[in-house]
Amino acid sequence: MSSIVKTTADVLFPFILIYGLYIILHGHLTPGGGFQGGAILASGVLLLLLAYRYSESTNIVRQVMMKTLESTGLLLFIIAALSAMVLGAGFFFNWLSPLGSIFGDSVAYGSTVANLNTGGLIPIMNIAVGIEVVGAISVILLALLSGIQEKI
Repeated sequence: MSSIVKTTADVLFPFILIYGLYIILHGHLTPGGGFQGGAILASGVLLLLLAYRYSESTNIVRQVMMKTLESTGLLLFIIAALSAMVLGAGFFFNWLSPLGSIFGDSVAYGSTVANLNTGGLIPIMNIAVGIEVVGAISVILLALLSGIQEKI
């Protein structure tokens, strides 16, 4: 690709990354969440894959790294889901919410300013889903782009 496309991709990628992380972290307060934020992050990865040649972009985005991200996201989600059972509660029980610790503040009644610390276990699950989705979609994109023959 041309240097204009590469420069544009380099400039836009951090903004796409920040926006995807914002959607993941605010998923329990606004429309969005782990899947939507992960898809946005994967679109940033796609932008890098399309801006550079396949051989150059696979040095940045490795398939093994994306598979590791996918597995890490799934493992974190399973641990978050099973963590309540260790404490004697049910599967997927939101045990962080009543504690008042991280992500555990009580929600005030009425119209209030959005507080990120009110989701309990839900933000952790959104983060896990976001990690898994960006890894899975990136692996799919790498597999699809590996079949394209580069023209000299």
